[in-house]
Amino acid sequence: MKAVVCQAWGLPDTLAVQELPDPQAGPGQVVIDVKAAGVNFPDVLIIQGKYQFKPELPFVPGSEVAGVVRSVADDVTTFKPGDKVIAFTSTGGFGQQLVAPAQALAPMPPGMDFETAAAITLTYGTSHHAVVDRAALKAGETMLVLGAAGGVGLAAIEIGKALGARIIACASTDEKLEVCKAHGADVLINYSKEDLREAIKAATGGKGPDVIYDPVGGEYAEPAFRSIAWRGRYLVVGFANGEIPKLPLNLTLLKGASLVGVFWGEFVKREPKANLAGMRQLMEWLQEGKIKPHISGRYKLEETARALNDMAARKVTGKVVILP
Repeated sequence: MKAVVCQAWGLPDTLAVQELPDPQAGPGQVVIDVKAAGVNFPDVLIIQGKYQFKPELPFVPGSEVAGVVRSVADDVTTFKPGDKVIAFTSTGGFGQQLVAPAQALAPMPPGMDFETAAAITLTYGTSHHAVVDRAALKAGETMLVLGAAGGVGLAAIEIGKALGARIIACASTDEKLEVCKAHGADVLINYSKEDLREAIKAATGGKGPDVIYDPVGGEYAEPAFRSIAWRGRYLVVGFANGEIPKLPLNLTLLKGASLVGVFWGEFVKREPKANLAGMRQLMEWLQEGKIKPHISGRYKLEETARALNDMAARKVTGKVVILP
């Protein structure tokens, strides 16, 4: 089989497509023919050794796939060859085949296509955990989403609207904001053109947002937090900007506000039942048309480096997928 291999820590252009032996299922494992693999910002960090965990070198990056079961170990009874499945693993996704533990798989819902299936796990799982579980966003509340046109940002917008909240989307271009509007955002703020604090004040009548969803970090974190409502919840989702902000802690006191960490991968490990309940709700919303992954780009396996470069350069709206 062919796969993208990370031989040493570095930028996407250091990755290479190589021929590897077909994987074999060990105890408790399943081999999948990968039909589509989702690309996520953590993939950009993992190949540089900058993420929360470091795989042993060499490795195949990619954590989110959809495909067809090729073979199963003798002790696996939950899946069989020919089953369409979604898998979320730490590595191995950017290849034609993937071996994964059976417990890392979920059946693809009837009628779902492979691209959608590969685009829903991490971004929507992260945003559901953040918005529903960590922030407890309620109908009638207001949520501000920074970096709103990205994969987790658009997912947060849709989840917020499904809950009955008012959504303020912030992004760096008018084109990105149009995508946010199409996915349900009520108010649009271009923070490359507008003063963020003034725009938030105008959009909320001076009250501030009840929840702030921040996957970006960097220079906009502090002005956003200074604008938060009384008893507001600030979701620390990630640092796509590359800079981890240093917030003055007196701001939490003055606003009676909470800084809330969001680490979906660890949540999946520690609270698998809660995660499955969240994923079931997401699948229901998908069938009801309340959420719909926005797939803005499709790349061949040989174009994986370009996909990751586009992700790093923040050229991507919604999700992009690798089609091996």
